Amino acid sequence: MLKVAIVEDEPILLKGLLYRVDWLSNDCTVVGAAEDGAEGLNLIKQTKPDIIITDIRMPFKDGLAMLKEAKADHSFEAIILSGFGEFDYAKQAITIGVHDYLLKPVDMHELEATLQKLVQKLQAQKSNDHLTKQTKVYSHLLDLGRGSHSTYVAEIMDFIKKHYHEKVTLKAASNEIGLSTVSLNDKLKEKTGYSFNELVTRYRLTKAISLLQDEKLLIYEVAEKTGFSDYKYFSQVFKKYTGMSPKQFCGK
Repeated sequence: MLKVAIVEDEPILLKGLLYRVDWLSNDCTVVGAAEDGAEGLNLIKQTKPDIIITDIRMPFKDGLAMLKEAKADHSFEAIILSGFGEFDYAKQAITIGVHDYLLKPVDMHELEATLQKLVQKLQAQKSNDHLTKQTKVYSHLLDLGRGSHSTYVAEIMDFIKKHYHEKVTLKAASNEIGLSTVSLNDKLKEKTGYSFNELVTRYRLTKAISLLQDEKLLIYEVAEKTGFSDYKYFSQVFKKYTGMSPKQFCGK
């Protein structure tokens, strides 16, 4: 749900913006309204909206000055409302990245159409940002570091890939490779910087990240499929390694 702030000094228009637009159907919620630019700036700082709909000419601080100040510490998109003949304001609006400029009297159907396009744009941006974040986390998890091109490392990774969803142990891996548990762990540490258990955890998390993309799977199901028998433990480990909970990561 995208957050919207409205700044408008005409009471009738403000009321129309608040109650005549179907915000929920457009995946938006109005987080606040203000009647002048100074009050609007405070509102923006407090609520950090995704979208600002604002008049230009207002008491105390005009809309463009308000937007310029707000842009200094918060990223958002804006739709400007203005009277006929204020083209100079429109040109200034373009320079500060305003999404659209609508003339008064405001046609609510036109406003809603503009809003829909803006919502699609912001959702696409958020999706791309989310994908970038996931890619960074994914690549970080299995960064095996220096000198990892070892036969033992390759054999261990093959073993982990086959058995990660089971109760996998260092003893089982050492039997498979033909080395003692101590020797195997030492070689892994030397070649990758990680112990066997940490490699297992990291590989499980990369698989969990992939499965979390499947909207049909619940988070506890992802945990079970990747070898984490306890959902709470899975959440703790996931947050430790990625900096966010599974819910935050996938938006579920």
